[in-house]
Amino acid sequence: MTDPSPTDRAIDSTPTDEPTDDADIPSDAVEEAERLTRLARNANESEAVDLYRRRRAELVSDHDYTPRVREEDDTLVLYPSEWMADGTVQLDRIEDTDRAVEVSLSGPGDADQFDEVDAANAAIVDRIAAEHGPEHAANVRAFADFMSNHYVRRVTEATAAEREKFRTEYYPRNVWPSDEQRDRLDRSLSLLDALDVDAIDPKP
Repeated sequence: MTDPSPTDRAIDSTPTDEPTDDADIPSDAVEEAERLTRLARNANESEAVDLYRRRRAELVSDHDYTPRVREEDDTLVLYPSEWMADGTVQLDRIEDTDRAVEVSLSGPGDADQFDEVDAANAAIVDRIAAEHGPEHAANVRAFADFMSNHYVRRVTEATAAEREKFRTEYYPRNVWPSDEQRDRLDRSLSLLDALDVDAIDPKP
């Protein structure tokens, strides 16, 4: 299931993970919109995909913005709603391109957020340990180390390509699992899809 994409011609704005001074949406709302976009991408159930997209739309709508994903360069774009008509950006309504916000959805996250991301991943590992036992927790802990150290992102935000790289490259070279732990790897990763991440509080 693909995300709605812009149907306008390319807008000459510089991609940035932070809103510019001309943007009318706060940075915490941009970060949450990015997080919800990643969750929607990685969700396996259509109901979950719809839920995350609906939350994202409601979030940015509160600031009079509309979310789109530009598939050709894997970028979340937040447009001022006044630029839109019937789901399409109207170029004649654009006076200042800096009011749009663009966030790359590929590549590593913000290194300055490492401690926050690492704490969130540790809380997820604890939840998996409590609900599913030590073998699954050990696998998720290895995945958390991989995502925190290489991408500075939560395990629940990993792309399919990142999961595959962990499974085929990082895990065989850097993890020394028991046979039982290795046999449970795919199941361990699938447990992340069912987590209610909003209900998990990172340790202070």
